Amino acid sequence: MLASKEILEFRRALSELERRVDQMHTEFGEYRYGQTQKMPEWDRLEKELLIFSRRKIFDLALSNERDRILFKFQNRKKIWLAWADEVHRAR
Repeated sequence: MLASKEILEFRRALSELERRVDQMHTEFGEYRYGQTQKMPEWDRLEKELLIFSRRKIFDLALSNERDRILFKFQNRKKIWLAWADEVHRAR
């Protein structure tokens, strides 16, 4: 029973991390189009993802889900940094 509780908590944590990655993408879009002046703090989210990625998980489906979210973050990070560069060059 303990393992299933841990798996459920891990699933919730994954879901929350993915939600935050999506939210960060929206915030960067607002930054890119001048709706906000402050660049989102992507580096803090990156640190949290790094710490989370080091957790041991023995469920293949959850491991694959974690990898998918980490990959999603890395791809979006490239986009965010390009947008930030674009904003800074325009100023």
